[in-house]
Amino acid sequence: MARFELKLPKMGESVAEATITSWLKEVGETIELDEAIVEIATDKVDSEVPSEVEGTLVEILFEKDALVEVGQTIAIIETEGSAVASAPVSKKEDVTSSAVEMPKEVAEVEKTVEAAIEVTNTPIAKTSDSGKFFSPLVRNIAQTEGISMQELENIAGTGKDGRVTKNDILSYIENRGVAAPKVEQVAPAPVKVETKEVAKAAPISVNGGDEIIEMTRMGKLVSKHMVDSVQTSAHVQSFIEIDVTNIVKWRGKVKDAFLAREGEKLTFTPILMHAVASTIKKFPMINISVQGDTIIKKKNINLGMAAALPDGNLIVPVIKNADQLNLVGMTKQVNDLANRARNNKLKPDEIQGGTYTVTNVGSFGSVMGTPIINQPQVAILALGAIRKVPAVIETSEGDFIGIRQKMFVSHSYDHRVVNGALGGMFIKTLKETLEAWDVNQDF
Repeated sequence: MARFELKLPKMGESVAEATITSWLKEVGETIELDEAIVEIATDKVDSEVPSEVEGTLVEILFEKDALVEVGQTIAIIETEGSAVASAPVSKKEDVTSSAVEMPKEVAEVEKTVEAAIEVTNTPIAKTSDSGKFFSPLVRNIAQTEGISMQELENIAGTGKDGRVTKNDILSYIENRGVAAPKVEQVAPAPVKVETKEVAKAAPISVNGGDEIIEMTRMGKLVSKHMVDSVQTSAHVQSFIEIDVTNIVKWRGKVKDAFLAREGEKLTFTPILMHAVASTIKKFPMINISVQGDTIIKKKNINLGMAAALPDGNLIVPVIKNADQLNLVGMTKQVNDLANRARNNKLKPDEIQGGTYTVTNVGSFGSVMGTPIINQPQVAILALGAIRKVPAVIETSEGDFIGIRQKMFVSHSYDHRVVNGALGGMFIKTLKETLEAWDVNQDF
């Protein structure tokens, strides 16, 4: 028999730690190869950690809600064979100490993670002035719910060394509206003191078959992100109609051969995304972000692709260096990210670093939409449904009415830094690129 150490895997260049949200296996249970053992949460995404071996779970080193650094051993699995894993790790290792006293390289990564946390008006620090440590999961919940650092300090923690756990903060949130204790005023002579109770949260009125549904953690984060974006950017929209008849004909002609040669289905999305990436290259001032009074012009074109999840939430996987991909490469990237997004298999690093976002509202039958900018980006494009419509066709012999395949695209941009000329010229150039599609080209 041998003991295998299951370690928290690397989840992306900018992710240094994660919070354990749930153990899927108990000590003594048999584990299959690649079977999920534990659920973890970073500041951006939830995921599962699979087993690298078959065996029996004999030891769990971190309890639920514990903060674990990448590379730390989280469990011991007993396997058949003689191979011995790396040196054992004590179950009593001080997580708080390891999170505070870390090597310089890890500390730099930690700073990157901290910078990525979306904050309220008063950012929640990792450690309070009194030295109390708060995990990313607790900080995320606090920021989403508008809980200040002072409130966090006063929450009684039930975790190791008095640390505030997820259950502690959720319990606090649930009881926030409960009346405060009465306070007696000290005076030289007895006086009658009037006490006021903290106003209770307005009760939710339901009747008949109404149902109260708690928002998911991701739903709360998305909600906050959208509200913050509207409050940050001056949203302006431009719309344009594009004739994609040639693209529809070309795709219909080559899609079977494409599937046979590449093993991938060719949809309209990668075709349109490829055109968007090439257009961004012509208008680099769309590929920027704003920091205070300065503009950061991005070197890489990292194209975000909004994808719907089975629970109704949205996630935006990112295609890195999208302008360097040909149509085949773009198709493989789009299909892979979309499939893994639907199955909750995205890595944290794959939903970070986007510089421009595209959302396909046409997949739900919408003709057009007015999307909200994905901060800290300054623009987002919505692709409408492709429809057969009557259109005027200009020829050397005069104008005629014919049936064409057309779609609307909606361009939302931050009017603080992107004016109407740039925002409009961007989609005009995209229109020209798509309408000039060669129906005889290869893929």
